[in-house]
Amino acid sequence: MDKKIINVTGKRQITIPLKFYEKLGFGKEIECSLTDNSVVLRPFSHTDDNFTMEILKDLISQGYSGDELLVKFEEQRANIKKAIKIMIEETDEIAAGKRKSVSTKDIFGEE
Repeated sequence: MDKKIINVTGKRQITIPLKFYEKLGFGKEIECSLTDNSVVLRPFSHTDDNFTMEILKDLISQGYSGDELLVKFEEQRANIKKAIKIMIEETDEIAAGKRKSVSTKDIFGEE
């Protein structure tokens, strides 16, 4: 078992040794979980299986099939990725104090 003692900064940050980083194939994001008395770090992979199934179900219910289904699926998937990117950017702006957040009342008009 490979072991290495690493420092924790005052901001609770750590540096993963390059050897471990490369061996595990880490990218820009890492999945972190708490198991018993240990912190477990794993490569994070974006899976969109849930979105994929929902998109396909919706398009099939609209009557799409074959090549037309594939084209519409790619369009919908691209739209979702764009929307998520915009939401992340807006969230970052709110967190940085550059934008005011809205409430569910603002969005849905409910009290």
